[in-house]
Amino acid sequence: MDDLSFEEFETEYKYLKAVMEGGIESRPDNVLFYATSNRRHLVREKWQDRESEVHENDILNEKLSLSERFGLTLMFSNPSQADYLKIVKKLAAQAELKLKNSELEKRALQWSRWNNGRSGRTARQFIDQLKKEMHWQNN
Repeated sequence: MDDLSFEEFETEYKYLKAVMEGGIESRPDNVLFYATSNRRHLVREKWQDRESEVHENDILNEKLSLSERFGLTLMFSNPSQADYLKIVKKLAAQAELKLKNSELEKRALQWSRWNNGRSGRTARQFIDQLKKEMHWQNN
């Protein structure tokens, strides 16, 4: 499943929990669930969730319990500026882009400020855009 997340009003995550836990029917040994998400917590939480519940921990634990069904969680934090530039340079070399390091770094940092910050995905998008730009300049 790619980009899995639920809004606070969506309750479908409860059915997914039951399927993953084997509550609806037994889970085959040859089935494995993988999911990606841009959210650390798959179900959106609000401060209001804590205000109106008599047993506030119950509602919070229910919302977090879907994430707990996945045995392994990998977190990808944003790289430092130096690491981001290393990623950009490696991708630029793989793409065989000919650009001075100073120009590449300047443009990569500018791109990251305009496009969601420093990440591997941002670096890839920058290089993809740069390849297109250089292709059009050379043709």
